[in-house]
Amino acid sequence: MAQFQLSSADSVPHPTKDHTAVAPEPNTFMPTGPVKTPFLHPLDVSKPPLTPTLTPDQEKIYDSLLVVVSSWTHVPNSSKDSTTSPITDNERMWLTRECLLRYLRAVKWNSVEAPKRLLGTLTWRREYGLASHTPDYISIENETGKQVILGYDNAARPCLYLNPGKQNTERSERQIQHLVFMLERVIDMMVPGQETLSLLVNFKESSGGSSPNVGQGRQTLGILQTHYPERLGRALVINVPWAVWGFFKLITPFIDPLTREKLKFNEDLRQHVPPAQLLKTHGGDVEFQYDHATYWSALNQLADERRTAYAERWVRNGKRVGELEAYLKGDGRGMRTSGRSQAPNAPATGSVAFSVLLAFGDHEHDVAV
Repeated sequence: MAQFQLSSADSVPHPTKDHTAVAPEPNTFMPTGPVKTPFLHPLDVSKPPLTPTLTPDQEKIYDSLLVVVSSWTHVPNSSKDSTTSPITDNERMWLTRECLLRYLRAVKWNSVEAPKRLLGTLTWRREYGLASHTPDYISIENETGKQVILGYDNAARPCLYLNPGKQNTERSERQIQHLVFMLERVIDMMVPGQETLSLLVNFKESSGGSSPNVGQGRQTLGILQTHYPERLGRALVINVPWAVWGFFKLITPFIDPLTREKLKFNEDLRQHVPPAQLLKTHGGDVEFQYDHATYWSALNQLADERRTAYAERWVRNGKRVGELEAYLKGDGRGMRTSGRSQAPNAPATGSVAFSVLLAFGDHEHDVAV
């Protein structure tokens, strides 16, 4: 098994072999050499924010949506034809309470549009072939460490580092599949109570020649806005080129203040991420050395273990649509003991990097640009 680096004060609950959540022993170990693998947990000082309480009207809209999606028995195989196949357990498991709420916020609580968007994403996940994007297939795209998942910010969001200057491949569909793959792994790394990520973009040594074209950027935007709504918690951007900075200033008046608040340019990143979990290249204390064979194996093994534990909890608690993500990630409080609404069981890069910043906005308030 790969040896994962742990930071001090690592006391977030973690799964045992049977995937029940327990508090680990206090850990005072600090790496004596360069870190090469992901941190397992946030520091004790990093805490997810409290989840806002829904209004009575919002709860009613959610309840109605839960009934609708719980009744689905088939999902379209493609957006290009009318064939369908039975909904799978993995697809039902994806339909958590928090997932439904993210889509409701994205469509401004429109009870007609939300199920359309959710069904569209289920179809897209089939059509895009997420299950076929294996670590081996994606591996070549990350050989230089142009994307790295490491550490957690002050709100316990997992950090995804984008390094456009380390681009190593020609423009291709696999570059976009790589980004989607890493987003899925970031979601695997989220702790109970946190459903957003922290994006750290370093434009140092990036060049226009390694940037995707406009069509590729538009495709990336479409995927992120449509199929990963409400996932950005913070975007921290450093070494911003004049071209990017000028473009951002140009469109700033058209970006909603709530979205704008998430974007931080050339700030002291130690104010957002604990130095003990922030790379030295970004102003932190972590001496990180990217060795592809070591990092890639460790990341994917860890993500696979967490997905397995997540699925086992879902099965153990009744395979319910609308399950709580916090429970599935190990906090021990499932839907049936949470007082939440239930429904009956259903019948059996330069341009890419900036596209990511724009795509992850607060869709409840966004203005099109």
